[in-house]
Amino acid sequence: MEKQAEAMETSPAPAASQSQFDSAEDVMDRAVESAIVRGMFGHNDASRRQFIKLVGGGTLAAALGSILPLEKVKAAVKDSIGPLEKTKLKVGFVPITCATPIIMAQPMGFYAKYGLDVDVIKTAGWAVARDKSLNGEYDASHMLTPMPLAMSLGAGSTAEPYLMPAVENINGQAIVLHNKHKDKRDPKQWKGFKFGVPFEYSMHNFLLRYYVAEHGIDPDKDIQIRVVPPPEMVANLRAENLDGYLSPDPFNQRAVYEKVGFLHMLTKDIWEGHPCCAFACSKKFATEMPNTYAALFKSIVDATHYSAKAENRDEIAKAISPKNYLNQPEVVVKQVLTGRYVDGLERKVHNVPDRIDFDPFPWHSMAVWILTQMKRWGYISGDIDYNKIAEEVYVASETADVMRSLGYTPPSKTYENYNIMGKTFDYTQPEAYINSFAIKRS
Repeated sequence: MEKQAEAMETSPAPAASQSQFDSAEDVMDRAVESAIVRGMFGHNDASRRQFIKLVGGGTLAAALGSILPLEKVKAAVKDSIGPLEKTKLKVGFVPITCATPIIMAQPMGFYAKYGLDVDVIKTAGWAVARDKSLNGEYDASHMLTPMPLAMSLGAGSTAEPYLMPAVENINGQAIVLHNKHKDKRDPKQWKGFKFGVPFEYSMHNFLLRYYVAEHGIDPDKDIQIRVVPPPEMVANLRAENLDGYLSPDPFNQRAVYEKVGFLHMLTKDIWEGHPCCAFACSKKFATEMPNTYAALFKSIVDATHYSAKAENRDEIAKAISPKNYLNQPEVVVKQVLTGRYVDGLERKVHNVPDRIDFDPFPWHSMAVWILTQMKRWGYISGDIDYNKIAEEVYVASETADVMRSLGYTPPSKTYENYNIMGKTFDYTQPEAYINSFAIKRS
């Protein structure tokens, strides 16, 4: 079935490559030229590439120079950004598809576009990503959306103010069960099961807890939840150390590919549009290197919007599948990114384009929901100023400004209510929401 899903995809796009420039000024010059050309073609990359191939880059540059004062435009852009305090950066990532914008921004030139030379560093798991961020080994990192909140509060680590400028992905996770459990699709049958999640302060942990509790299963008493690094999920499932997991992709699809597990359900069917991973950095980094922070911020938001376009997903899958990034079969990554996949249950190809999606806007209400679940399960306690914490860590107004500067339209508000498994989350009543659950620790 994997071959069937692969055959139904379009032919692969050419491998992406990152241009090499002599200096950050050269990078910015080409970024301005690129932005003008993209604007001319309405950000239709296929048409743009076809036209450049037809007339040649030199001809196009000459034509632009004849109708626009390019040097003045370039100078104005450089003046508006200001000199970068640091151009060589280290950004950590855990090798999962949720990190797509952070990863693909390197081989596809989004960091270079803003004058940055970024080394994206593969990281084994979230505890390592957190610790390397806290001790300054990473300038910024791919994180889980609850992590900057937890780190700012000192939950699970020393307290240090962190900022989350951008959500990386929404949706994009699944509950996987071992093939031996195909007859146990009702969570009420899961008592005694051992489940894996990638980190305690993760949407995976909170969504799994929410899901089983809604079916009357106490996640701390009726099942075991273990922290397992994402790359080790499939091996633990195969060895039957786990009965299932709620994990990032591509390890859900990889379990199907390896014929050891099946997709019980996508997490978008628990909460449509839920956040998962994020781009985050310390407040210290953002304050001490504001121009570098701004350039990095823009590159991530730009890459995230590029990743959101369905027509770019094949190209991105090719760029991020190699060994130095995800180290996964391209067909597996494509099934996740395009939403054309097999689930290990039905002999058909499913078509769910938003199985994973990419939206950088960090809603304050998402942070409030995460904080309610942290308190519900005893990760934090006492009086919580939900809005204050949400607004200090999730810098939505800054994200909106960056989105507008890049030609994207941000939401007009930062809070909204959610429907999760038929239950309404009212962001104005967080304590009442916690108290409404029959199963909780607090």
